[in-house]
Amino acid sequence: MAGTIAVEPFGSDIDVASDKTIVGVGNTAELVHGELHLNPGTHNVIIRNLTIRDSYVEGDWDGKTTDFDAIQMDSVHHVWIDHNRFTHMGDGLLDVRKDSEYITVSYNRFDHHNKAFGIGWTPNVKTQITIDHNWFSGTKQRNPSADNCAYAHLYNNYLSAQVEDGDPVFSYGNWARGRTRMVIENSYYEDVQHPYQADATAELVQRGSVTENTTGRHDAWGTAFEPRDFYPYELDPAAAVPALVTKFSGPQKSIGTDTVLRLKADGSGDYPTLQAAVDAVPARNDGRVTLSLAPGTYRQKVRVGKEQHRITFAGTGRHRDDTLIVFDTPSGEAKPGGGTVGSWGSATVVVEGDDFTARNLTFSNDFDEAAVEINGEQALAVKTTGDRLLFENTGFLGNQDTLMTDTPVLTETARVYVRDSYIEGDVDFIYGRATTVVERSVIKALSRGSATNNGYITAASTWKGNPYGFLITRSRIVSDAPAQSFHLGRPWHPSGNPDAVGQVLIRETALPAAVKSAPWTRHERVPVAGGPVQRVPQPRPRRGGHPAAPADARRRGGPPPGLRLPGGPGRLGAAPHPRAYRLRASANARAGGVPAVRPGGSCSRTSAPGWRSACRPAASFPWPRAG
Repeated sequence: MAGTIAVEPFGSDIDVASDKTIVGVGNTAELVHGELHLNPGTHNVIIRNLTIRDSYVEGDWDGKTTDFDAIQMDSVHHVWIDHNRFTHMGDGLLDVRKDSEYITVSYNRFDHHNKAFGIGWTPNVKTQITIDHNWFSGTKQRNPSADNCAYAHLYNNYLSAQVEDGDPVFSYGNWARGRTRMVIENSYYEDVQHPYQADATAELVQRGSVTENTTGRHDAWGTAFEPRDFYPYELDPAAAVPALVTKFSGPQKSIGTDTVLRLKADGSGDYPTLQAAVDAVPARNDGRVTLSLAPGTYRQKVRVGKEQHRITFAGTGRHRDDTLIVFDTPSGEAKPGGGTVGSWGSATVVVEGDDFTARNLTFSNDFDEAAVEINGEQALAVKTTGDRLLFENTGFLGNQDTLMTDTPVLTETARVYVRDSYIEGDVDFIYGRATTVVERSVIKALSRGSATNNGYITAASTWKGNPYGFLITRSRIVSDAPAQSFHLGRPWHPSGNPDAVGQVLIRETALPAAVKSAPWTRHERVPVAGGPVQRVPQPRPRRGGHPAAPADARRRGGPPPGLRLPGGPGRLGAAPHPRAYRLRASANARAGGVPAVRPGGSCSRTSAPGWRSACRPAASFPWPRAG
């Protein structure tokens, strides 16, 4: 929960179901004018990091005309109330009633109120409750009042600034009522009347607490019980309690910022679909939300919006291909209102938000281009425009335009880091204008059945003002295509824009025999200075599938996650291209070779000073940090 939710009508209940966690994102989540209510039988509930406030009815200090609590629970079990603030409500702040069991109330603030925290409303002695590290400030009574509790364990709580209304009886701290057995340890009472008291029928053991400027009853009798017979715990020194509790009680900025949502391919997880889980992430969220994906095939499309940041997709299988997110839309598919869906609409996954992470899973677009005649066969597995994106141990499966790493507009920059991953395709299957690093990965160039031209691995459209385009380093390119039939890349000029010039650097990467001796070429549509965009014909063989293996086997196969890096210095040659395309190559390498591409010159292993302005070495490349 993020932001302020005002409940209507004023004072209304919000029913909380079993097996539910409600957590505030950071310290700004507020519920105003309403109550969270847990009905009989409710269980396994966590309520954390919220402020619940302001259903007080003016003039009704005793709460006799309404029952507008912050949280009320009747006959429930296994509930945790943690790091909340309760203030200025219409009756009690927290009521634990009618034989509720196994309740923990920790690190909450109760302030500016009459009746803070009541336990009981039953003749039965059943309730078992732990109350620790709470701060009661500016309250009058019920701090707490515990009636007929089987076991009430209170430790390291801080009571201060009690309401001074001259009431000699009902201004008090802790009260063991009825047949309650209560143990109080290492708490701190400051400026409190009757800091702890007990009925004659109750038992109260107090040890290690500090009282400062307290008056009235300080009761202790009976043996009560030994809390360590039920669970282990550690006590903070009583003298440290005021500083600890005032700092760490109530909503915390760090809580709720790291959330895990568990999903299953059959829809039986926390949300029925990936998109439903993503849509539940608040806009501009300030903490990481992890979608923990059980192994399986998620045949669905997902879009992470531009205001949905810090989202992680994490596969939980043993291998990345155990968890597959896949769909089969080509860019030429017709839209209901006319036109085609384009690259945005074809992508199985679109990531517009910043600080996205994916690990241990595979993205795929399994459109069968050999079986379908369509104008627009591009079929993206992933399209990104967000910044600081990390793909780790991730697979990208497709044919044309498998992975597009882009920016919101040409003149903005975005950074993408892909490591220990696998990417496959045939035409322009790593493309876009984002600053992109592919490291320690396997790239497979798929055969289209041609003896001379099977495709292009990269198609960068780097903005001329961005010194960093694509870097492929310490990786391995493999192919099932014939020798001399694949280009390493060609520059892409979207809409013929001459300011999208393209920049690619490939180094310390083994190449297959399929790579042409002249590995770089120009695009079909080329901007010409002073004139219109010219079309340069390129051979485009009919895609004939991949006869070496069935489609499903090809997509689910791929190399193992482990990767042996190429060794040896290889051989460097020269294959220059026109300066207008800002592509230079020292790239006539084979296995073990080190091709390098940069604008305006050549890079090599030994020319480190020359990399500074155009192809900065990996040690200082501005990729995002992991996580």
